Amino acid sequence: MQSGYGYELSARTGRDFDEGFDPDLTPAEMLKLGVFGGCYMTDCRDEFPAAWFKDAKLSPGKADPSLNYFGINASQPLSEWRRKGWLHQDDPRGWFQWYCRYYLGRRHDDDDRQISRWRGIRRHVGQLRKACDAGDLFCRPRQRQALLHWAYDSRKI
Repeated sequence: MQSGYGYELSARTGRDFDEGFDPDLTPAEMLKLGVFGGCYMTDCRDEFPAAWFKDAKLSPGKADPSLNYFGINASQPLSEWRRKGWLHQDDPRGWFQWYCRYYLGRRHDDDDRQISRWRGIRRHVGQLRKACDAGDLFCRPRQRQALLHWAYDSRKI
């Protein structure tokens, strides 16, 4: 999907995150749990550590919601992301692509915007806590899956 793009790593992998940006899950943990119907990273694996894909739930074709941790589709199509202006030209796959690169150590002029979007999703954590009994994974599975897509570990809510 993206060719000829390169970047420098200026921070330590998995460290040196902006203050207040503390995702619950690493990219590898997200891929292992099952996010985005398994089709998110199938054509750009060479960019990222092979270990991230060791136990990843991937679909070589189209998205397969059964591969998601909660077995439900909680994604909007990429065309909708484009329409809403959520994509940066350097990260045409959106937040998760940005997060994978950020986790590796890339720092970018889009960091503040993406971290702000991540913080905005936190409202769903509060909604789950208010609506669901602690540990009830069957309560609001779509919302829980969506939180996994943003590196919030909704299994702990």
